[in-house]
Amino acid sequence: MQIMAQSWLVLQLSGSPFLLGVDSFLGSIPIVLFSLVGGVLADRMSRQRLLVGSQVIQMACAFLLAVLFASGVARVWHILTLSFIVGTAQSFGGPAYQALVPSLVKTEDLPNAIGLNSIQFNVARVIGPMLGGLALTQLGASWCFTLNGFSFIAAITSLLLIRPQFVPAKTAESVLTSMKQGFSFIRKQGTMEALIVLAFAMTLLAFPVVVFLPVFARDVFKGGPNLYTVFLVCSGCGSITGALVVAGLGKHRHQGRSALLMLVVLGALITGYALSRWLVLSCILIFLAGGILLAAFVTISSLVQMITSDQMRGRVMSVYNVAFRGGMPFGSLIVGALIKQFTAPVVLAWNGVLLALLGIYFLLVQRKVATL
Repeated sequence: MQIMAQSWLVLQLSGSPFLLGVDSFLGSIPIVLFSLVGGVLADRMSRQRLLVGSQVIQMACAFLLAVLFASGVARVWHILTLSFIVGTAQSFGGPAYQALVPSLVKTEDLPNAIGLNSIQFNVARVIGPMLGGLALTQLGASWCFTLNGFSFIAAITSLLLIRPQFVPAKTAESVLTSMKQGFSFIRKQGTMEALIVLAFAMTLLAFPVVVFLPVFARDVFKGGPNLYTVFLVCSGCGSITGALVVAGLGKHRHQGRSALLMLVVLGALITGYALSRWLVLSCILIFLAGGILLAAFVTISSLVQMITSDQMRGRVMSVYNVAFRGGMPFGSLIVGALIKQFTAPVVLAWNGVLLALLGIYFLLVQRKVATL
């Protein structure tokens, strides 16, 4: 809900697709800057406490945005600053969150657990924009942020109720030494390096499709917040479908090859969406792209989790988190800058082509992932 309102308001207040990319960049760049430290902390202290602290900070930022818009003093720089703060909170909560899930289930159930876990996030992506669109058009932006702030109460309560099995090992090692151990573990697992590169490239090239949905709604199809909401709901419904399929399949043979084939298909869908001028077709393509993107993400994440030991999980997942989330800000910033020169459809069409070529390369040339 907040992302929906925030993205639309940045575009409305500034009129600049570039600043829309900057907002996404500032929300994600802390993941690159601080996640490695967050990963060390996730292996050294209670992952539950880290997550609760992260949620409290994000809740406070949501309520602050609500106050700023309710009082009529909100400016673009307010949104950009709070995006950075929220991203910083997520950079410490993210590794703890990803490391916590495997400690609650058996290893063989990881793909199912990660898929089901992704569903709750994507259900929010469907319900949030629908409520957000109504709140934004009927009540104003401050209600979007207020409702989002209240939603954190449920998340914090749930976190306080769970009883994870992980007990952090006591150590006198420096943070830097612990980080080096994480990198050493990854280097010894050659396939892990390839998976991390894939995660970065996937978000670098695919995530801008979601970030720049407001541009397609406003500039390509001449619509408003309601059309943007429709695009978000289509993408979210597709993601839920993709998560359900992966959760239903669970662990199966040739997961690496499946993930690479999905990247090729995803690239084709993104290119088709970028070039489409028929609204119904665009909605279908963004639905399918949302499903394939989520399915590929869950499959790659499952492979990383299954290769990693529990004592190294926080550090390894922080590196994976840097790669996966790191592609988002750079992709958004680069695409936002290129749109000023070439238009959104042209830039995103090329993103799709490059993503498809990447999948083909890992299928036919660099085959480490394809053998998993």
